[in-house]
Amino acid sequence: MREIEAQPLATFCGNCDCGCPQLFVDTGAEPERRVRITDDFGQRVQMSEEQFRDLVAQAKSGALDQLPLAAR
Repeated sequence: MREIEAQPLATFCGNCDCGCPQLFVDTGAEPERRVRITDDFGQRVQMSEEQFRDLVAQAKSGALDQLPLAAR
């Protein structure tokens, strides 16, 4: 197994010790898996930089504001 070269970019929440979700860039991963988001349960999502940029652009445009979340 290769050495993980993930660099943390952001922590979401960060006001507790619950293992907050984090955003990483793994420079040693294949291009389609370089961006990694982990949650506080140890799950992770990996995607390309292009996919992540699209996600951020959609969030900025308000396209994700209508997510059917149970409680806000």
